[in-house]
Amino acid sequence: MTGSKIAKLAVIMMLFVLLAVLARSCISRLTDTDVDSGYKYLIGVSQPNLSEPWRVAMNEEIQQEVSKHNDMRVIFTDAAQSSEQQAQDVKKLVGYGIDLLIISLDDPVALTQTVTAVYKDIPVIVLGRGVTGYDYTLYVGTDDEMIGRKAGEFAMETLGDSGGAIVEIQGLAGSPTVDDRSKGFREAIQNSKLHIVKTMNADWQRDRAEDLLYEWLKENNDVNLVFAHNEAMALGAYRAVQKLDRNHINIIGIDGVNSENGSLQLVSENKLTGTFTSPPGGKEAIRYAIDILNKEKGIPKKVILRSQKITDQWEDTTSRITPSPDPSPEQGDAPIVVGFAQVGMESGWRIAHTKSVIDAAKEAGVQLLYENAEQSQDKQIEIIRQFIKEKVQVIAFSPKTETGWDEVLQEAKQAGIPVILSDREVNVGDDTLWTAYIGSDFREEGRRAARWLMQQAEAGQSYQIVELQGTAYSAPAVGRRQGFNEVIQTDHNFTIVESLQGDFTKKQGKELMAAALKRQGAKINVVYSHNDDMALGAVEAIENFGLRPGKDIIIISVDATKSALKALSIGKLNFAVECNALLGPQLMKAVKDLSEGKELPMKIITAEGVFTQESAKMALASREY
Repeated sequence: MTGSKIAKLAVIMMLFVLLAVLARSCISRLTDTDVDSGYKYLIGVSQPNLSEPWRVAMNEEIQQEVSKHNDMRVIFTDAAQSSEQQAQDVKKLVGYGIDLLIISLDDPVALTQTVTAVYKDIPVIVLGRGVTGYDYTLYVGTDDEMIGRKAGEFAMETLGDSGGAIVEIQGLAGSPTVDDRSKGFREAIQNSKLHIVKTMNADWQRDRAEDLLYEWLKENNDVNLVFAHNEAMALGAYRAVQKLDRNHINIIGIDGVNSENGSLQLVSENKLTGTFTSPPGGKEAIRYAIDILNKEKGIPKKVILRSQKITDQWEDTTSRITPSPDPSPEQGDAPIVVGFAQVGMESGWRIAHTKSVIDAAKEAGVQLLYENAEQSQDKQIEIIRQFIKEKVQVIAFSPKTETGWDEVLQEAKQAGIPVILSDREVNVGDDTLWTAYIGSDFREEGRRAARWLMQQAEAGQSYQIVELQGTAYSAPAVGRRQGFNEVIQTDHNFTIVESLQGDFTKKQGKELMAAALKRQGAKINVVYSHNDDMALGAVEAIENFGLRPGKDIIIISVDATKSALKALSIGKLNFAVECNALLGPQLMKAVKDLSEGKELPMKIITAEGVFTQESAKMALASREY
């Protein structure tokens, strides 16, 4: 080899070494020099693919938000549609020494163990599409079942009374996102003349959706509408329809990304009939990541972003959902005035909830107008109307039931007063009538109760369950029943023999349980109570009947108040799912955010735990309520 060739080779090798060093410096653990230069945190972002405009928009949001912070760096990975590769990407990111992982998933089931392993060591934010289980720091996304339900309602509106045939194009089979969107859609159309004639899984991919639908449509003419679970598949459906000149077929999608070939563009060009936004959540993920890394208090477990329907008649309603309650000029530096209409004082949990709100308002310097509706929905509506007359800047309330609020909330909206739901949700035709919900995921509470029961059950044994429900049509009662049933109905060894309507009071729990024991006797194996007070009432009824609560009959409760933990510690209860009553600080933070003109998420779900007889003993000393 000549001297010139050796010299050239040496230069090339030096360039490779230099590139390797530079590459490593971009992805390796931050050094003291980096920190001295202003970098404090390294965040890893794991994406399953970057072929979807929705995911590209998510990364763009993350980058834009990170650019506002000089002490933060972010690393992105793209798994190119491989769950195995994404698992490897996550391991590499952890190896680089990231301080926090943001992960978005196509196949949550395949990645659950990976997420769980990382969560043991560093915070994890699951972004966009959910993960099974509860082992993560924060989930930021949308209510997929609600979006599916809205899509179903729009399909009925589009096809009219005559109905029609629908093809549903789903994402990855078995994904919780797919299951929820499909469930909501099907529930919405179940009593209509619409019917699903074909379901296909296109794994979120445009080309696969195009190929599958094209081949099926060649043999099937009678189709009126396609419902695609994301915008990439909706575009694939449009291409298939165009190839076959079936321009009469309506197409509904989900994502609503305002980008080239995004759903907003497709709707404006009449390629889609309509779509429903699923906000990427990138900016929210970084904002909460900063709070998590700075160890701020009150970090929620889930943040649910608001979805909007996009049609050719679309207009942005965000400003009408979250008006800013800034004081008027004549008020100067006067405190923010919040009207709080509490549902009642029916339980120890409710007393703790009320105290938390009052104490947090004092600490935040907020003027709180507090009224107790004494378990009367009519009185609660009167209180809210009085708050409107008094021109408070924010109204907060814990609704007695889910329904019956449309009229008074419309009055608040017309008055320009944002409404925050604390602890319980409402079911109204227009969800822009309220600004945000702060509280628990009641359905998940029911699921957690049922999962524990199934894990503890002896193989092959049958379990007869008595369910003590809360107030009829209230959000906790509806959600806790639904979540519990979802899980136990998968195993025929578990049967609810009686589901009794209580009102969250100890007296009702005792009376209902005593009556159930007279009817069922010792055949009852399990009591599932929607709150602690009814569970403790059931304990007294079981003892009066001559049986041992916690031994002869398993008792599961929701709330995990101090009184329940005491009963757990002495073996009279078996398991309690926490429902966090200390919502005051989060409510006041939301009020302050509104006063600064910030947009609130649709739902802020609190972090909650579970308690066994063993863990209850350890938690008692520090329990606040």
